[in-house]
Amino acid sequence: MLYFFILGDVLGAGVYVLVGQVAAESGGAVWAPLLAALCLALLTAASYAELVTKYPRAGGASHYATLAYGPFVGFFAGFCMLAAGVVSVAALARGFGGDYLSEFVSLPVVLVTIVFLVALALLNARGISESTRANVVATVVEVSGLLLVIGLGAWVVLRGDGNVGRLTELGTASEGSVAALLSGAVLAYYSFVGFETSVNVAEETRDPRRSYPRALFGALVTAGAVYALVGAAAAAAVPTGRLAGSSGPLLEVVRAAGGVPTELFSAIALVAVANGALLTGIMSSRLAYGMARDGLLPRFLTKVLPGRRTPWAAIAVTTGLALLLALTGDVSTLASTLVLLLLVVFFVVNTALLVLRRDAVPREHFRAPTAVPVLGALSCVLLATRIEQEVWLRGLLVLAVGAALGVVAAARSRSGA
Repeated sequence: MLYFFILGDVLGAGVYVLVGQVAAESGGAVWAPLLAALCLALLTAASYAELVTKYPRAGGASHYATLAYGPFVGFFAGFCMLAAGVVSVAALARGFGGDYLSEFVSLPVVLVTIVFLVALALLNARGISESTRANVVATVVEVSGLLLVIGLGAWVVLRGDGNVGRLTELGTASEGSVAALLSGAVLAYYSFVGFETSVNVAEETRDPRRSYPRALFGALVTAGAVYALVGAAAAAAVPTGRLAGSSGPLLEVVRAAGGVPTELFSAIALVAVANGALLTGIMSSRLAYGMARDGLLPRFLTKVLPGRRTPWAAIAVTTGLALLLALTGDVSTLASTLVLLLLVVFFVVNTALLVLRRDAVPREHFRAPTAVPVLGALSCVLLATRIEQEVWLRGLLVLAVGAALGVVAAARSRSGA
């Protein structure tokens, strides 16, 4: 069950929107940056596996950072997770208004973004049970869509209309193979985020020392295999330039294959994008509510609806921020901003593991080789160097706000103590 929980979190909307952007950064070998991103994600996942089995309780990166470094860094890590969730919703809102929706109706992206985010906020406010029931159906639909793309891509190649030679084209006119691989991996990394949220169910897992690492690594490897096959199918079936220029890249595979109505696949993709945004919106609003309840954010965010007890203030604020970001950035920029924020969190988690090695606990737990968290931290730095200046400017503004609020939160924590 834990394996499927993590797999459902990781396998999601990102690949439906970003395959074309990855192709633009890396060339026809789309599978290569996807596998590179998987390997880098596995490094940080190993650090999470040790920390989760050593401290099996909800709290995640913020909890580990607080144990290792104190309340300032703990708040900062939690704030970055919150900000990453809001940015992710904004990116998916932009993706919803692209080529997939155009198969049905042609509307201004701004209008679609506003209506989409308001509808998600209303569903979020209606209640968690309704939202999670919708997620179960949507997860089955979106995984079916990815398997369909793999099958259609193979069919295009087998009938002689594809070009498997594109699968070895790594690099672009402006970047060599190594630089293109890393640039593509930054965007591909977005497709693997989600595994870090599984730490919050560790304490509800029977024998987490044994179960959690197996479920975590198994789910990531499964997702990586599916993504690599999707990337290979798309690149072999569709010319790289056409793939890179589409905001609905997997739809191009369906068009190239024929036989499947493009409207049907577009509907599947829209469900996937909406589901990813819904799940992330739920996480963001609940995290904001929890931080406000703990006195780390304004108390206004703890207000709930009288009957349903859903945090309407946190939902309204996180939705408003997502709307602002969606109207001021494109999908690629927003996805890279999310990756930047998570790289900060993952760097903190990897280094926190090294600090907490001196903390002995009475229970047995998974232990990663020392080189793994070191390489995990270095991989975060490496990927951060490949992020564009425009994204850094946007990200640094968010990080500065988090640092300022962190100073206040740390002062409150000291005075409370």
